[in-house]
Amino acid sequence: MTSAAVSPMIAMPRIMAANFLNLLIVDDERSIREACREVALSLGFVAHVADSAEHAYRLLQTQSIDAVLLDLRLPGAGGLEVLRQIKSQRPEALVIVVTGYGTVQSAVQAMKHGAYEYVTKPFSIDALKLLLDRVSDHLKLKTENRILREKLKSKQGFGGLVGRAPEMEKLYRIISKAANSAHPVLILGESGTGKEMVARSIHYSGPFRDKPFIPVDCGSLAPTLIESELFGYVRGAFTGANQAKDGLLAIAEGGTVFLDEVGELPVDLQSKLLRAIQEKEIRPVGSTRRIPINVRILAATNRDLEQAVTEGAFRRDLYFRLNVLSLRIPPLRERREDIPLLTAHFMERASRASAQEKILSDEAIKVMLAYDWPGNVRELENCLERTCAFTSGPLIHVLDLPPAIASTAIVTPGNGNGNGHHKIVTIAELEKHTILSAIAELNGDKLQAARLLGIGKTTLYRKLKDYAANA
Repeated sequence: MTSAAVSPMIAMPRIMAANFLNLLIVDDERSIREACREVALSLGFVAHVADSAEHAYRLLQTQSIDAVLLDLRLPGAGGLEVLRQIKSQRPEALVIVVTGYGTVQSAVQAMKHGAYEYVTKPFSIDALKLLLDRVSDHLKLKTENRILREKLKSKQGFGGLVGRAPEMEKLYRIISKAANSAHPVLILGESGTGKEMVARSIHYSGPFRDKPFIPVDCGSLAPTLIESELFGYVRGAFTGANQAKDGLLAIAEGGTVFLDEVGELPVDLQSKLLRAIQEKEIRPVGSTRRIPINVRILAATNRDLEQAVTEGAFRRDLYFRLNVLSLRIPPLRERREDIPLLTAHFMERASRASAQEKILSDEAIKVMLAYDWPGNVRELENCLERTCAFTSGPLIHVLDLPPAIASTAIVTPGNGNGNGHHKIVTIAELEKHTILSAIAELNGDKLQAARLLGIGKTTLYRKLKDYAANA
């Protein structure tokens, strides 16, 4: 970038997209400082300039700096040392390293020391604008995520449940009422909606919170195992029963037993469970003695139990006994407004685990809002864990999301036949076209293409490998 490039910048429209974020420009060449300052001002940044490392340190102490454009070659100071000092004083600041002597080694070293991006001189006005736009988006997303995290801390719902949609507010009210009752509760909801979390919320929000909460997965255990788990057995009841074992319905004395996927129970076990609930006593396998129990039953299912009753697969009397109180957890597609809140929750957890902050781009959030999430909250959580694990950069783009989500279909204008019809094109196809076009325009420079597209080089190479495999 040269001083001759300054005049076109002055004529640029003032977009004010950065909303007065503070940018510090550190460069010993006055013409470059002023040129970068004009671009920053046109994008809405509050621009501060420094011609030396010492000047930059003083500004960092007196100004709330959000981002730094740092020249690695400063008089009397090593660029990486200045980078370390900046990150020490302002750990949250995004530092873009600029140098006229770019090497792969220096780029790697800069990234290891916390640089957000690495660019080489000379660079064009458009490239700088694009880079600062990305910085602005990244900083705004960080702010929004911080606000969401504060909202989460101030209102977690019950027992860690996350959501502020009207359907969730209704669910919280029902949980509050159910928590202060000793009656059985039937929890209905699709797979992945968080039925066990709701059950735990009911238990730990009520007067029996100090008593045991014992979950039983009725869908994953063999019928004989479920019976012995629930009711216990005596020594010699069957081969391998070398000593007696108490049943969970007895162990949970005064507490709660949560029967997950209760619709999967065999009919004969349904009869025994019904008797245990009605009579408040159980008979261990192989025993003639009955044991009194004092336990609350919470049950959950993703099946239509009314239909199962009609088909004879579930006992009507047990259904009515379990369905004294019932609540339905809404699927994620019915409360899309909670997706940003849930995303902030899971992203914060992933960032703590990896000690590296990750943020979703606006485009990625839009795609996630458009996706139907058939696996509900569990699928969203798994998606974000996988994406954070396989993304090298701090900003997560559409390309980084799992293919099933990134390939959400969108509609583009006419297909060229002039009849006004629309053509369905997947995001994956558009991304492939964009990536290949960018590489072609840059004469095969993949690293530069990755920088301009705002994606990590690891992601770019993975995509190119996929394209070659599917060619």
